[in-house]
Amino acid sequence: MSAFGQHKNTLTATVYAEAKRIKVVQKITYQNETGKVLNEIYLNDWNHAFSGKDTPLAKRFAEEYRRNFHLSRKKKKGNTTIEGISTNGTSANWERLEKQIDIIKVTLDKPLQPNESVAFDLIYEVKLPSDEFTRYGYKDDGDFSLRYWYITPAAYNDGWKLYSNKNLDDLYTEQSEHNITLIFPKKFNVISTADTVVNDEEGIVQLTGKNVKDITILLRQNAEFKTYQTDKVNITTNLDAFGLDEKQRAIAIDKVVQFIYEKLGEFPRENMMISKIDNKKNPVYGLGQLPSFIRPFTDDFQYEIKVLKAVLTKNLEESMWMDTRKEKWISDALETYMLMVYAETYYPNMKLTGGLSKVWGVRSYEFAKLEFNDQYPFLYMLMARKNIDQPLSTPKDSLTKFNNNIANKYKAGVGLKYLKSYFDETIIDDFVKEFYTTNRLKKSNRADFENLLKSKAPKDIDWYFDNYVDSRKRIDYKIRTVEKTDDSLQVTIKNKYDGNFPISLFGIKNDSVVSKYWITDVGEKKTVTIPREGIDRLVLNYDKIIPEFNQRDNWKSLNGFFANNKKLKFTFFKDAENPHYNQIFFVPIAQFNLYDGFTPGMRFYNKTFLTKRLLYDFKPSYGLRSKQLVGSGSISYRHDIESKSDLYFARFSMSGNYYNYEEGLTYTRLVPKVTFGFRNPDFRSNQKAFLDFRYIIVQREQSTDIAVENEPNYNVFNARYVYSNPDPIRHFTWFTDFQLAKRFSKISFNLNYRKLFQDNRQLNVRFFFGKFLFNDTNSDFFSFALDRPTDYLFDYNYYGRSEDTGLFSQQLVVAEGGFKSKLENPFSNDWIGTANASYSIWKWIEGYADIGIIKNTDVNARFVYDSGIRLNLVPDYFELYIPVYSNNGWEIAQPGFDQRIRFIVTLSPKTLTKLFTRKWF
Repeated sequence: MSAFGQHKNTLTATVYAEAKRIKVVQKITYQNETGKVLNEIYLNDWNHAFSGKDTPLAKRFAEEYRRNFHLSRKKKKGNTTIEGISTNGTSANWERLEKQIDIIKVTLDKPLQPNESVAFDLIYEVKLPSDEFTRYGYKDDGDFSLRYWYITPAAYNDGWKLYSNKNLDDLYTEQSEHNITLIFPKKFNVISTADTVVNDEEGIVQLTGKNVKDITILLRQNAEFKTYQTDKVNITTNLDAFGLDEKQRAIAIDKVVQFIYEKLGEFPRENMMISKIDNKKNPVYGLGQLPSFIRPFTDDFQYEIKVLKAVLTKNLEESMWMDTRKEKWISDALETYMLMVYAETYYPNMKLTGGLSKVWGVRSYEFAKLEFNDQYPFLYMLMARKNIDQPLSTPKDSLTKFNNNIANKYKAGVGLKYLKSYFDETIIDDFVKEFYTTNRLKKSNRADFENLLKSKAPKDIDWYFDNYVDSRKRIDYKIRTVEKTDDSLQVTIKNKYDGNFPISLFGIKNDSVVSKYWITDVGEKKTVTIPREGIDRLVLNYDKIIPEFNQRDNWKSLNGFFANNKKLKFTFFKDAENPHYNQIFFVPIAQFNLYDGFTPGMRFYNKTFLTKRLLYDFKPSYGLRSKQLVGSGSISYRHDIESKSDLYFARFSMSGNYYNYEEGLTYTRLVPKVTFGFRNPDFRSNQKAFLDFRYIIVQREQSTDIAVENEPNYNVFNARYVYSNPDPIRHFTWFTDFQLAKRFSKISFNLNYRKLFQDNRQLNVRFFFGKFLFNDTNSDFFSFALDRPTDYLFDYNYYGRSEDTGLFSQQLVVAEGGFKSKLENPFSNDWIGTANASYSIWKWIEGYADIGIIKNTDVNARFVYDSGIRLNLVPDYFELYIPVYSNNGWEIAQPGFDQRIRFIVTLSPKTLTKLFTRKWF
């Protein structure tokens, strides 16, 4: 490939700081290097992605549960107002794409032949967005961070690549020569990524850059940047240096620069700027993000790794000219691989937990024994075990946030380490340097990467591209059998999935490696013969370089059957896996309900940081009020399905509970259950569906002095289909439910819809309908309820489930009728239909209203209603309902009004953490 860069961008930009606007007069000279005749040219106007709540950028924010953009005022959003686009002095015909309004289509007056050029003159005004959305824009303190702020040509690579701004920092534009005259208030200092910066006079700067995508500019009132000169490149940065002085920073930066130069080659230009913004948008994930008083790493190591990652990212971004959205995994592979090589070279003994690995109470844990580089396969495997990993070749905008920011980057780097071990030579190091050197500042693509790697490889590596890069196929092998002779071992290896990957087989003697073999083309299983060599143990993937799905069955002892049995290991709190032990974790817990009181206990479970298929969780506890042993437990097995069908898992489980449901009365609940999970093939979609089949077995103690329902013990078969599409802008869920018991059968339908409007007001609507198919009961225990279901299936987390008065009776669970007021005769033994709605009044204050029809056998249907004020502090987790008017009349004016207020409170830490983790997965 040859170098290019004949396109030119020349612009004069005047910054109006108070108005947060930039007036731009620009000339784009576009050279047709496509080899095709062009009738139109496309331009990137990524600043205009901030112009509304229905742009691709806004939709991406919504997918990741980010409401700040949607809720922001108009003045915080950005846009580009184009006054005119002309060619050769004649007004051009242009339009924004309907579904990509940050892409401009310019129709040419006459076709542009290959190697011809056309010049566009543009006049427009850029209204900058707040930096709270993407860290670029205007800052509240008056500073500016400008990136992707002016218009550039879209890239043409076997067709136009029209990529909208999705906060991925992956602008795909033509490499051009940029000349910017920046006019700005004198109070600012200019820091930029330009090759040269010339101060014509105070308040006017000339910025130039050759063979670049765009020029990032930071306007700072108090410049905290320093430039460190090395013999390879000058680094201008304001990264936090922790406790390092100027000399130590300079030494660290030079060390990083020399390493990159040695392993990759020349830098793309003489000057490079890396800022805190770069670090915040692409941080070194892990313990390095902990507060300074508990950071486990030395200052020099932490600063070097931070600088290394920032410089590598910037270097590869400016050097590798390939499809930034579809082929980003290639530069991710190079970056992560270099991070791993750096740690191996300069910090070979560094642990993942740094200095904490030597602290008493921590050092005995498995995660404290992990090497620093173990984090890369570990965090990729975190997603694989959840069955939400994605192929490396997936376009960036189709990756989930965790996969895009962490898992796929790490998998890409680990793949090169895998190949390095497989070749057992320096081939990968040589390949990385040659690929970078050959393609630096040139157009390249996956074919260049693949062809060069295959030409260097001494073995067939089709499996790497077919199975490792382009698929989600699992790597998982086990030693099935070993047959011994005097001088050899016949080893049968089983492939637990259909992926074709090479696997390493180690012979171990007295904890030392005696031999190593690579086994290929295993198929379903394969038998190999190796020399015995005094081996006392065979281990697959002993060095753990291969990102194998399950390493717990990788070894086989040759010293007898019982030598393969794993010992039990009890560990306080959760830990990383140790494949040589059956790990049981324990941790104190505490729960509460009115009848058992404060309930301390101990939780015993086997879930490590990486989830397993077979899980158990038991919580024996003691009720301080009931003075009884109580608790719960569950065991489940999940079968993941990796096919491209919507069905992605099947889970088989058994759970049980034993608590008090009333003063002095206990209940026992056993639930065998089968769940099938369905999802959209687009992993970024929040759409999911679940089909549950369960059998609920309930036995309750009866009171000796109070008449109770006719059936204290009962069994219910329950089938439910749930569809869920949660979204901070449009939240939509529904389910249909069927129940069958000896004395009754019923069906029901429940729908929830939540809509956040353009004016930031929110509408919540819920519909419920339930009907008995037959009902031979003689109480309302199994009936539909308007406001407080009896919860005979013990599904809801009532703190005082049998209370009719007092604070605990005011707990609200929005189920069945969903009413908030307590009305007379609130049960239905025939059918019920209700609608619940609420609408924003001001911020988190809403008005609500419920209406419904309730029908009992042999009684006319009744119309019911209520209304009031909803304090929607944290939706579904902390809410208050204040009744105003209902069938009861003006409730707000009636005695005991405080006892009519209803509340929703969620105390479960696991449930609350989903509020913060859902945007990543």
